[in-house]
Amino acid sequence: MAIEITTAEKRLLQRVSIPPRPQTLLTVSSEAKKDEPDVGVIAESISADMSIAAAVLQVVNSAAYRRAKEVDSIQQAVMTLGFRRVFPIVRAVALKSALTSDYDLNEFWRYNEWVASACVLVAESIGRPELRDHAYMLGLFQSSGIPVMLAEFDDYADLLNASASTPWPKVQIKEQELFQTTHTTIGALLAQHWKLPKIVVEVIYYLFEDSSIFTHSSELDSLTLDLLGILKIARYAVDMRTRSLAGEEEWEQVQDGVLEHFQIDEFKVEEILQIVHEELFDAEA
Repeated sequence: MAIEITTAEKRLLQRVSIPPRPQTLLTVSSEAKKDEPDVGVIAESISADMSIAAAVLQVVNSAAYRRAKEVDSIQQAVMTLGFRRVFPIVRAVALKSALTSDYDLNEFWRYNEWVASACVLVAESIGRPELRDHAYMLGLFQSSGIPVMLAEFDDYADLLNASASTPWPKVQIKEQELFQTTHTTIGALLAQHWKLPKIVVEVIYYLFEDSSIFTHSSELDSLTLDLLGILKIARYAVDMRTRSLAGEEEWEQVQDGVLEHFQIDEFKVEEILQIVHEELFDAEA
């Protein structure tokens, strides 16, 4: 899949500021490419950035990962979970730290953190536990184009605020009309620039397609559709507690395709929603 951008988008992207990858991520990625990565070097590099280290520990000890014993150091996290499982989490929280804005992003990141954690729970609930770490990274970065849009366009905050009560496919129409691009296109290009996995780039790009992406798609392979379906259920679960009317309308547009793809029914989805709500929201109450 190639990201398709218009001539207007090409001109726009020439002036869009894409944040560089954080140094911690560059160091860890470089070590990961070696035939025998040094766990000590990796742990030391992560630990050197206190904000990233704290965020990684928060994730591995969260309800979504449900560890029997709390992990209290990066070294322990790498040794216990294994580098292949820790790396997507490190990549996610490191890149989050690079996305800043004059706009208050606290609610934005809280929503995406809920979705990321819900993605882990959904992946396990539908029998795809091997996808949970990539699903977490995808949940956190599904909307990564939004901080860039906020930085580039003074009026974008009004559109973002409207998304609380307006389904995102409708918001995207306004994005294209007002800014000649969408946050999913910018987010996919950002993920591509940061060298995130191809499947993550693709899901971000196709995030708000309707059910036809599952039933008639020649664009995406089965694994990518798995991640897209996981994200759709996770968003639906979180939306039912945060933006229920808009979220319900978004879910209705993809429900048939997601259910058919995973060969599950509405009762299974309700069961998953209950698990997510109990783990992420009711436990906080």
